[in-house]
Amino acid sequence: MIFDKRNAHTLVFFAIVIIAFGFIHKNVATTKAYEPPPPGDYVQDAHMVQPPSDFRDMRIPVKAKGIYLTGYTAGGKRFYDLLDLVNRTELNAMVIDVKNDDGLVTYKTRNEMALSVGANRIVQIKDIEKRMADLKKNGVYAIARIVAFKDTRAASSRPDLAIKTKSGTVWRDNKGNAWLNPYNRESWEYILDVAKEAVEYGFDEIQFDYVRFPTDGNRKLIDYGEAKEKESMAEAIAAFMKYATEVLNDKGVFVSADIFGQVTTNKDDMGLGQQLEDLTVSTNILCPMVYPSHYYPGVYGVSYPDFEPYKIVYTSISTAVKRMEAVDHKGGKAILRPWLQDFTASYLKDGYQVYGRKQVREQIQATYDSGVEEWLLWNAGNYYTEGALLKD
Repeated sequence: MIFDKRNAHTLVFFAIVIIAFGFIHKNVATTKAYEPPPPGDYVQDAHMVQPPSDFRDMRIPVKAKGIYLTGYTAGGKRFYDLLDLVNRTELNAMVIDVKNDDGLVTYKTRNEMALSVGANRIVQIKDIEKRMADLKKNGVYAIARIVAFKDTRAASSRPDLAIKTKSGTVWRDNKGNAWLNPYNRESWEYILDVAKEAVEYGFDEIQFDYVRFPTDGNRKLIDYGEAKEKESMAEAIAAFMKYATEVLNDKGVFVSADIFGQVTTNKDDMGLGQQLEDLTVSTNILCPMVYPSHYYPGVYGVSYPDFEPYKIVYTSISTAVKRMEAVDHKGGKAILRPWLQDFTASYLKDGYQVYGRKQVREQIQATYDSGVEEWLLWNAGNYYTEGALLKD
């Protein structure tokens, strides 16, 4: 065969086509279907980067500085006032009630059990899709607060899932609340189903509150049955958090647990199932509620804790940091993000002080001085001290 320049060019062209086809075919055959990575050790706009395989070893994408909103606030016009507050200050996160202290799911739910037990009797957030879209548009880290085991509606309607008395009736605490039994794995699934639906609506994190056994009421009447003989309270709560974290991490969200403030310094589980070292290796984030007003007189050598917010918060958080760092664990460990007091505890019989800019800022500084970079502010009425917050 006689080759001229045109033949050579043609052969080169076909050779390139064949090589390119083989390369594409190889990649199609070996590349897995794309799955959106969960948030983790990357900046928020770099979502195409493949994250590490161990989700719990990944850094939370936001150093959260947040505020709490009830369902009514999140569903009302004050939501936008607080969104403006977030936009003009150092705040970047909102913790929103999804299943509240009354056992109500705050938006219209598709959860069959929630509907059957009356948990959707009052819908507080009527346009959850729009509210979530507004949070995303403004770059706000959205945390769904789910009250876990304190649930009068579910426990009353489903006594088979409830904490019971020795006589077999549903046990109630001093306020008449019924509780789901943390030893009962079926009760876990209801809580997880509520959480999964929140993930579908776009929340970045699921935060479990009342993730514990009850602390008030006549607990001597409670009969946990054989379960308590096989598993301690601390083991049951840690097991729930580990299970919930694994399930929800797989869905691309982080998981946090609200814990009593004094869990940071108590070595045992305080009789409620919250033990610091156990929980450190069971979830992504621990949120100790280190409100100075909630500490008893004399703790840490402080006669009136409400009057010394810096010392209370610093002692609690710095102690927790050391204890958690000392935990020998090959896998991921939780980080700390404390709840701080932005309310005046006028109900204290031994005296109280009005909390304003100085008191809130002292707690934030104590958090930083403890080596922790994140915090949340609690005010049950959702009125926050703007003067305590740095401008954005």
